[in-house]
Amino acid sequence: MNRDIRNCNPLNIRRVAGTTWKGQRAEQTDKEFVQFESIEWGIRAAFCLLRTYSRKYHLNCIADIITRWAPPSENDTNRYICNVCRWSGFGGMQRLTESDWPALVRAMARQECSIELSNSLIEKAFEMFKEIQN
Repeated sequence: MNRDIRNCNPLNIRRVAGTTWKGQRAEQTDKEFVQFESIEWGIRAAFCLLRTYSRKYHLNCIADIITRWAPPSENDTNRYICNVCRWSGFGGMQRLTESDWPALVRAMARQECSIELSNSLIEKAFEMFKEIQN
């Protein structure tokens, strides 16, 4: 089983000192990436990060979001952007709204962990995000 799936963190959200996520496992044994109780909690956290990217940093297109999420110092960011655009159907500079995030997260998860997450799983996590805003 892949590390990201084992961690229930299909978008590979990194651990940050002082940050605790809803649905985070009490015991964190992975030194780099957050471990969640279920994959829905991990996906929900990705939606929370997208909200922060939009509100705090004004990142609302795939090119800007992915450049921050997967910086060139660690990734082939241009390839990541191209793949997410192809799989989501959005243009790289197209302004995305919250309603576009499920398709974006599905494509990003495919890039991060090389598996297709079901639309129902993404939608469940999106509903959790909308219901639990903190």
